[in-house]
Amino acid sequence: MQHRILVTGGAGFIGSALIRYLINETPHQVLNVDKLTYAGNLASLKEIEQSERYQFAQTDICDQAAMLQLMQAFQPTIVMHLAAESHVDRSIDGPADFIQTNIVGTYSLLEAARQYWLSLNDVLKASFRFHHVSTDEVYGDLEQTDALFTEETPYAPSSPYSASKASSDHLVRAWQRTYGLPTVITNCSNNYGPYHFPEKLIPLTILNALAGKPLPVYGDGSQIRDWLYVDDHARALLCVATQGSIGETYNIGGHNEKQNIEVVRSICTILEELAPIQHSKLNIQNYESLLTFVQDRPGHDVRYAIDASKIEHELGWVPKETFETGLRKTVEWYLNRPDWWQPLLDGKGSK
Repeated sequence: MQHRILVTGGAGFIGSALIRYLINETPHQVLNVDKLTYAGNLASLKEIEQSERYQFAQTDICDQAAMLQLMQAFQPTIVMHLAAESHVDRSIDGPADFIQTNIVGTYSLLEAARQYWLSLNDVLKASFRFHHVSTDEVYGDLEQTDALFTEETPYAPSSPYSASKASSDHLVRAWQRTYGLPTVITNCSNNYGPYHFPEKLIPLTILNALAGKPLPVYGDGSQIRDWLYVDDHARALLCVATQGSIGETYNIGGHNEKQNIEVVRSICTILEELAPIQHSKLNIQNYESLLTFVQDRPGHDVRYAIDASKIEHELGWVPKETFETGLRKTVEWYLNRPDWWQPLLDGKGSK
């Protein structure tokens, strides 16, 4: 079946990976709706932007009337909601944008989707899905335990970012329970891969190392995250959107728990192999010598880890990449694509 999929936040990191996958690997039609804030970059979609199955609309999800108009014109069978403010440090410094986009924006989108859904005939109404894409950070902190986040783990968000995403999850469940809107929710672990905005840990480490700049690590770097290669996530998202059961939540993880310090050191090791240091330029002994421990962020969670057995057993999805294979692909991509990341570092990113 060829779906008509409306993707919010499609110029962001995960959204652009999803759209590249949909256009390159499936027959589906795609409408990308993105406000194009600092992290939205249409350069991430250059390889598919000429496709007859791809459309783009620069629109704010908080504009309910505009979103309803787009839905009425495009007639989506699936709405995949990825638009979000997602950087924890930014949420600590300025939480207002997170409340507006992640909570008010999700409410506005839900209301537009509900109005659109109610206008459909019975057959189209039965096949429609609203897929809300969330994070494992809503579950809070596992600390130094062997436990894993499951779909039944109680919510205990620690940051303004994770609290805003938890709120949006609750809204989606309420719209399904109260109004019958056919929704599914996914909560994913830390994503990494190509086209990742340079403020995040892995691209920041790669690009700082190449420039001979300090590699900042919070606290002692012992925080543990489960890492998911973004192309694996894209496959999982479509799997849930098309096969997931209405009202259900699916956790998506990469089965790759790593301490932050391990991640940074692994990047240094790969760079030593792929981009041997030119000492005359950087004047450093090796990349790892750039490691710099900085004061920990307020309320920093110690450990996240996903139990992804539900999506594996019910829908048959498993990640293809190990952390080692995915990280090498990621480092190689950044080495080969300064045309994408240099404009962002220069403050001239393509919109």
